[in-house]
Order: sequence, then structure tokens, then C-alpha cells
Amino acid sequence: MGRQWLHAKRAIVNERKSKVAGKLTKEITVAAKLGGPDLGANARLFAAVEKAKKASVTRDVIERAIAKGAGIGGDKIALEHIVFEGYAPHKVPVIVEVYTDNHQRTAPEMRVSFKRGVLGNAGSNKFLFDHVGLVEAHHADAASDLEAAAIEAGANDFEPLTSEQNDDIPENHAGARFITERNAVHAVSTWLKEHGWSVITSEIGYVAKTYPPLDDTQRSEVGEFLQALEDHDDVQRVWAAVK
Repeated sequence: MGRQWLHAKRAIVNERKSKVAGKLTKEITVAAKLGGPDLGANARLFAAVEKAKKASVTRDVIERAIAKGAGIGGDKIALEHIVFEGYAPHKVPVIVEVYTDNHQRTAPEMRVSFKRGVLGNAGSNKFLFDHVGLVEAHHADAASDLEAAAIEAGANDFEPLTSEQNDDIPENHAGARFITERNAVHAVSTWLKEHGWSVITSEIGYVAKTYPPLDDTQRSEVGEFLQALEDHDDVQRVWAAVK
């Protein structure tokens, strides 16, 4: 077979990179649509652009995505925001946020994606989650006081994050997810940036109130299910009651 295996491996890697770049570009477009094109006034957009740069998304692609989302120029956005609620295997509650330009195509595809779980009716499980602001960030000082940072930034709570939990957090850095009021995301992100933190995520999302107990095998099965959802081109965020 010669080096065919190597070419196949490269093709898989390139496909994954392309998917990541596509998701990041859509995130930039969505962020610009929701909060405007000014990176200084739109924390979600700023975080998305920084992620895209690290993933080697070109400046032209980033600028076009911002313009498209903000409605600047001729290439305007026509994305619909849809929220699907359901359950992964082992009764793990899941909320899936989708941005699509074709609802009639995406809805049946999501039903297929949920074939190993349960796609519920509207309002079926949102009561199992808190709808909050979420800011994830890291600081070069590994000894940073996370609780003090949360209090001073104006967050309601925090959770430590490591590089194993989030690839965007460098090793030997202090990492945290700051949980805020939905209208405080930008203010918390701004305070963190002004005090030496690198913000990697700034958005409104869902945090589970409780987590079903899972053994290692069940956790692996749920993980595979959630990854399959995330791989869908129109899926922007997957929130699940699993740690």
C-alpha cells in the first residue's frame, strides 16, 4: 500500500481543520450579528476572532465573516437560530444550539443525529439548566486567586479549568470558567482582559443544575454521542449535563 495510509491520515486531519475553521468562521458571523462588528464592545466577537487567529483562519476570511454578520456590504447573513432539546444515552439532558440557513434541511438531520438518544419537544428540559453568561479565560500566573478574580470581575461563581479540560488553556496557566448574569458577560470579560487574563470564550449558555451518575463506559458512550452532534456543520454549541 506504500504511503497511502499517510495520505489518508493527512486527509482526515485536513478535513478536521476545515471543519474547525468553518465553525469558527460561523461563530464570528453569529457574534457580529448579535453584538455588532466592534471587537472592543463585543466580547464574544473578540474571543471568536482570537480563536480563529490561533487556528490560522486568514484575516480576509475573518473580516468577511464580521461584515457578513454585521450586515455590512452586499454579503448579508440569513441564519436562523434554533434550539433543540433532548437526551443523550443514559438520560443525559442535552441542549443543542444551531444556526442554519435552511431549517427544513437541518431539522430532519438533527432527528437522525438523535437516533441514539431522544429528541424532545420544545421546553422539554430547559428547566434542568441555568441560562447564564459564561466566560472562560486563563492567566499566566498559575497561582492566581480565582475566587478573588471572580468577585472583582463581577461574576456570580467560577469553576477551575485545566489544559486537559480545555485545549485553549496553556499548561501551567491558571484557568477558569466564570459564571455571570447574562447581561454581565461583556463587563466581566473586559475586567479580566484589563487584569492580565486571556479570554477564550465569552457567551450566553447553559449550565446543568444536576449531573446524572455515569460509569466509565456510559461516559464514553455519551461522549461519542455529543461529539457526533458537534460534528454537524450547523451545530454551534452543545450543552449537556455531563462533566
